[in-house]
Amino acid sequence: MIISDLTKIEGRRYPARRRTQNLVGGLAPVQASNFSMGNVTLDPNGGQVPWHNQEQEEVYFIVEGTGEMCLGEERQTLTTGQAVYIPSGVFHQLTNIGDTPLRMIYCYGPAGDVAHWRQELDGTLPRAGIDVPALPAGAQPQCTDKPQG
Repeated sequence: MIISDLTKIEGRRYPARRRTQNLVGGLAPVQASNFSMGNVTLDPNGGQVPWHNQEQEEVYFIVEGTGEMCLGEERQTLTTGQAVYIPSGVFHQLTNIGDTPLRMIYCYGPAGDVAHWRQELDGTLPRAGIDVPALPAGAQPQCTDKPQG
């Protein structure tokens, strides 16, 4: 039996003020060919999964917290216990708009890395409204901070 244990997975910090811990896929002990899954913690007041798209379809499940979800031209608030479906190729962003950490589980398929992780770490994330489609009206700005160091 292979087990992924969040208490033993350090994960990775990203410039957009979040920590991602792979549970299935990536460096996780559990590997699957049809999906990847992980735990993401967004820092209070602005931690983010920045505006991006990918070939895989995906689901975000909010474990705790309150976030602004942008999906294509839509913008809504998500809270604890809600899940959102993200179709293949559609731009999306999740921003923590609360005073406490937001925790969410992602699951996407098929398995594999998504380009926005590397782009964010390299400081080359395409910018909303310039390199890629604009965010929905009134949305929190996309974090395009370059990594420090």
